[in-house]
Amino acid sequence: MAEIINLRIARKARGRAVAAAAADTNRAKFGRSKAEKQTDAAEAARREKLLDGARLDEADPA
Repeated sequence: MAEIINLRIARKARGRAVAAAAADTNRAKFGRSKAEKQTDAAEAARREKLLDGARLDEADPA
């Protein structure tokens, strides 16, 4: 026979799991030091500059 479960408890457990996943994401996003944020911003700026520097000028089709 199948195990009998209380749907209210199952619903609350599922909600807690979703909240825990959101908390993990927020910890990774906001739980960093100022130096880590500056390092990431500098790396993003470097990647953007490298990408823009490699961009080819669009040729005039006319």
